[in-house]
Amino acid sequence: MVMTGSVTELRAPAAEPRSVTVLGSTGSVGANTIDMIDRNPGAYRVEALTAHGNVDLLIEQSLRLKPRLAVTGKAENYDKLKAGLAGTGIEVAAGRKAVIEAAERPADWVMASIVGAAGLEPTLAAVRRGALIGLANKETLVCAGSLMMKEVAKHKATMLPVDSEHSAIFQVFDFERVAAIEKIILTASGGPFRTKTFAEMTEMTPAQAVAHPNWSMGAKISVDSASMMNKGLELIEAHHLFGLPEDQIEILVHPQSVIHSMVAYRDGSVLAQLGTPDMRTPIAFALGWPNRIEAPSAKLDFAKIAQFTFEAPDPERFPALRLAREALKAGGRAPTILNAANEIAVAAFLGNEIRFTDIAAVVESVLSKLPVGRLDSIDDVLATDGEARDVARAEVAARRKNS
Repeated sequence: MVMTGSVTELRAPAAEPRSVTVLGSTGSVGANTIDMIDRNPGAYRVEALTAHGNVDLLIEQSLRLKPRLAVTGKAENYDKLKAGLAGTGIEVAAGRKAVIEAAERPADWVMASIVGAAGLEPTLAAVRRGALIGLANKETLVCAGSLMMKEVAKHKATMLPVDSEHSAIFQVFDFERVAAIEKIILTASGGPFRTKTFAEMTEMTPAQAVAHPNWSMGAKISVDSASMMNKGLELIEAHHLFGLPEDQIEILVHPQSVIHSMVAYRDGSVLAQLGTPDMRTPIAFALGWPNRIEAPSAKLDFAKIAQFTFEAPDPERFPALRLAREALKAGGRAPTILNAANEIAVAAFLGNEIRFTDIAAVVESVLSKLPVGRLDSIDDVLATDGEARDVARAEVAARRKNS
């Protein structure tokens, strides 16, 4: 069964190669998706690949997979991309609008893995043509969850979560008997600073923050994991994907990252999905759905793992979780503001402009300065996102001057 807004349906597997588009093909999730396509020759035909700044890798991927279209989000990279693909017959384009147009191309399956709010418009474009979407861009639902899910239902698109936690829930969630569900439990590794004191975290560097103990991810999501904002964003995403209120979504730290998430039922049963911490497992689930395809992820050895441990997250050391819950309960513009401020703050930390513990402080300050209001359209989302970024930049500048 699959979620199309609040509707579930079963789609038959395609008899011919599935045409795919990968939005954000050079990022961590995108590159792993390319790896899975490579490992299944003849099963997929690539319609389009898009990337932002890593034009060299985009050229390499395009020469190997022969998409009909290759797009760089940076207009200044157009000439380099065109030269690198000269004589191949591959169409080349550049700029924000070109990325959106790539999402509008007639691919059966779209991987939405552009990082941050930049993925909103391309994902929406794919939704509006009723595509089957592998959603790895949680910010899309954080920024515009209610609006996006209405569009999914209206256009009968299908959204398959690719985040390991939401993929896990999807695989054990009874969509036909939601009333039987007590809660969903999102597991978290705790990140590289799980045992650090708040004072110690104040001195942590970008290099330390991106050194995740279990997962190989991009810089932004790695910092979000270290602050646990990633789990806060996943909380909001889960609310929209599964239709449960904030108080039915629990977060539990599980350092081994083997149990990817759980669904607790009212009869006392708890169903979990397990696997080694490898993004190719949830990618394979979405890419092959409704079938299951082979993935190169290491198989679990329970005797070697020996034990699973769990602990409650510390809201004092990781205030991002509180901020995310408050934003979800406030609704309206609050989640959009939360996400935009966080993106600016994380970028500032990675640029050595602010301290690690300033990230959540910047987000909280921006949330306090902007009204919650309402979001009635995608244009409202984009306007709110821009406003929050401006306020966050000013907050970062003030902290930089005072440091």
